[in-house]
Amino acid sequence: MTSAEQQRLSDADAGAEPWRRWGPYLSERQWGSVREDYSPGGDAWNYLSHDQARSRAYRWGEDGIAGLSDDRQLLCLALAMWNGRDPILKERFFGVTNSEGNHGEDVKEYYFYVDGTPTHSYMRMLYKYPQAEFPYNDLVQTNRGRGRDQFEYELLDTGVFAGDRYFDVEVEYAKAGTDDILCRITVHNRGPEPATLRLLPTLWFRNRWADTAESRPGLFQMPGVDGAAVVEARHPELGRRWLLVHGDHPLLFTDNESNDERFGGGPNVSPYVKDGIGRYVVDGEKEAVNPALTGTKVAADITLEIPAGESSVVRLRLTDEPVPPEAVRDRLGPVFAETVDQRRREADEFYAERLPPGLGDDERQVVRQALAGMLWSKQYFGYDVENWLTGHGLDPLDAGDIRNGRWYHLLADDIISMPDAWEYPWFAAWDLAFHTVAFSLIDLGFAKSQLDLLLSRRYLHPSGQIPAYEWNFSDVNPPVHAWATYLVYELDKSRRGDGGDRAWLATAFHKLAKNFTWWVNRKDADGNNVFQGGFLGLDNIGVFDRSAPLPTGGHLDQADGTAWMALYAQNMLQIALELAHDDETYLEQAQTYVEHFAWIAAAVNHPGRASMWDEDDGFFYDLLRLPDGGAVRLKVRSMVGLLPLAAATVFDSAVSRRYPQIIDDANAFLDAHPSVRHALPEGRFAGRPGSHLLALFDEDRLRRILARLLDEEEFLSPYGIRSLSKFHDAHPFEFDVGGQAYRVAYTPAESDSGMFGGNSNWRGPIWFPVNVLMIRALLNLYGGYGDDFTVECPTGSGVRMTLFEVAKEISDRLTRIFLPGADGRRPCYGGQDVFATEHWRDLITYSEYFHGDNGAGLGAAHQTGWTGLVAVFPVLFTVLDGPDLLERGMRGVLRTTEEER
Repeated sequence: MTSAEQQRLSDADAGAEPWRRWGPYLSERQWGSVREDYSPGGDAWNYLSHDQARSRAYRWGEDGIAGLSDDRQLLCLALAMWNGRDPILKERFFGVTNSEGNHGEDVKEYYFYVDGTPTHSYMRMLYKYPQAEFPYNDLVQTNRGRGRDQFEYELLDTGVFAGDRYFDVEVEYAKAGTDDILCRITVHNRGPEPATLRLLPTLWFRNRWADTAESRPGLFQMPGVDGAAVVEARHPELGRRWLLVHGDHPLLFTDNESNDERFGGGPNVSPYVKDGIGRYVVDGEKEAVNPALTGTKVAADITLEIPAGESSVVRLRLTDEPVPPEAVRDRLGPVFAETVDQRRREADEFYAERLPPGLGDDERQVVRQALAGMLWSKQYFGYDVENWLTGHGLDPLDAGDIRNGRWYHLLADDIISMPDAWEYPWFAAWDLAFHTVAFSLIDLGFAKSQLDLLLSRRYLHPSGQIPAYEWNFSDVNPPVHAWATYLVYELDKSRRGDGGDRAWLATAFHKLAKNFTWWVNRKDADGNNVFQGGFLGLDNIGVFDRSAPLPTGGHLDQADGTAWMALYAQNMLQIALELAHDDETYLEQAQTYVEHFAWIAAAVNHPGRASMWDEDDGFFYDLLRLPDGGAVRLKVRSMVGLLPLAAATVFDSAVSRRYPQIIDDANAFLDAHPSVRHALPEGRFAGRPGSHLLALFDEDRLRRILARLLDEEEFLSPYGIRSLSKFHDAHPFEFDVGGQAYRVAYTPAESDSGMFGGNSNWRGPIWFPVNVLMIRALLNLYGGYGDDFTVECPTGSGVRMTLFEVAKEISDRLTRIFLPGADGRRPCYGGQDVFATEHWRDLITYSEYFHGDNGAGLGAAHQTGWTGLVAVFPVLFTVLDGPDLLERGMRGVLRTTEEER
């Protein structure tokens, strides 16, 4: 039986009902973003700061706490609150900026995404708000004064939660219809004494009228309503909406206009400005709000007196249905609570349908909250780069060296899955590809649309480059878009139970081919099929900043860059073969990517030139090419040298049976190029009989790499694969250039280097995206070598495992980061005792990366984006076993082959 949420999802995908129109699409930080930066020097963090954010109207988006908006962010709803002690109204989450934090920017609040459904028919999150004065200055000054070798100073460290004197503010959204949204706010006083909270649910319009010819929208109080407050919203595009607030609460109106006078910027456009509600509540400025009860921003002023250990409930409803005054209270009455509770039950039914029954309760909680975090991190992203450049007083066609100046074609007006709605409230290309894999568990339609987005003409550069990330679209992220596209296609095909959406796949293929060609033309400096790319997302993993000119001159041949391109060729081959089911002209394209891979593999293994492979160490390294023609291996054992494992793909016997031409043409190519055949691993396409394994290494090299990968004194942590070998703890790598020593040492926690901003660390911690690719590689290699190939895991333990079992072992270690141990503590929270106590222990955050030895969460605290991939592991290995994989191949694991059907 189809669940109610699945039916809504199907209706949304079919275009029958716009169930996704409203969602949690507000950022948690719009200030300090590139879009809002109009400074001459590109100082985004300081141009519009947290302090300024309450007073200056944004141009490109909005932020808020537990925020909701339509998919164009025309009308926004979020929470504000005041504990009676703070110097400002709490309207947005606070954190330190890149220059204030000793490890870069970081949010300094505690909030948790608890639940959510793909159509946002039910959403729940929790915010912990201290009853003592929020220590804004203490957090800034203490963090600013700490060095990189010290821990970050967190909100818990300040003592504001002592004695449990805080409010748990729980926010639930439930949809009664596509445009009829119920909001239930439950405020719990966790403290030992009665406490007062002024809760201010706030409705406002994004200010688009200041820079466009758009007619000004308006908010108005509806008179004559007993026992409730009602706001009518009128917008030229949205039409009319009504916000219903249960209880006789005053409404505070102002305008979403900048308070220019606060910053010496001349007279204000309106006497009622963005910070008017805060000034009224906190400072007692009665004249700061509009007595005419109209404006473009309004808050209901709700004072809650909550006894110790008790709670209070507030009910709101945002609807497109006109409500007669006499019916308002009924719309907020018993049926309201029944609807919210029903949507919560339907969320349970949906996940019971989607998640395998073999999952344990703890694993199910980890999976569900990870997916909730991804759903809450969907965000409206508006950025018209040509308009933005014009706002700088520049000619978009000749913008010079300004950030993103050559991306004047980019025109964003979309809902996008963000890495972290506070620290990374902007898309990043490779993050987004990983997000789609996790989203595929619950919303394949959204996953496909996200992959489409970066390949659309509004985003993809005319040259074929995919924009990297907002701070520098011209930088380069690893090319994993094709990998994600093919995997999402296969998952979609499995769920559909038909021939698959090959029209969608074909559209993506042609755009990916353009991007592949960009890589070949732009990132192969010598034309030798060995690639560079720059930092490739692995910020400080190298000896040098790989995006900057090298102090030696010359360039780096990158082991990871070359591996990414080998995998890209394999993925394009997979897609071409799938499309050949309908159109055999794609076989020519398939052969092109066979040859691309062969050229890359031959270059990596060429015996007659300086190579990235080190025979003595049994490992791949970046190769520093010097201006005089010399070359030096930079012998850092890092994820850079493990990523060649990722470029391993199995093509099962069904491929050779259906397309023998591919095998014949591949052999003809090798016969015509004996130098390539000689340089390829084992001189042939290796693998089990009937299957074909494309890889950058032979069996001997594979075993040597795996011995390091699975060594607990090198890469294998109790919690996954480290990004840098622990070997470098006792043996740091040093490289001298002109008397200056460049050093790489094992640093399992936060970065001690300022390279590439210094706010993340690839010199020891565990990162989920590359761990996923290691697991993918191991499963493919298992499909190629089978049960006869075993290795010690861990190295030296005497325990032998198949590669399938190794993949599951790594998956289990990664999942263990979030599971409570025997003592009730989750490793992701490190040594923080509070997270094992009653009102904290069932709340999970999914950090950017994790301590290489103890699994503690580090970096961005809510980067559920790619860390949300943890949702995939328990599901995958609950339904997958080794014999099934060998019997049907990797494709058959996802779906029955056409031949079997």
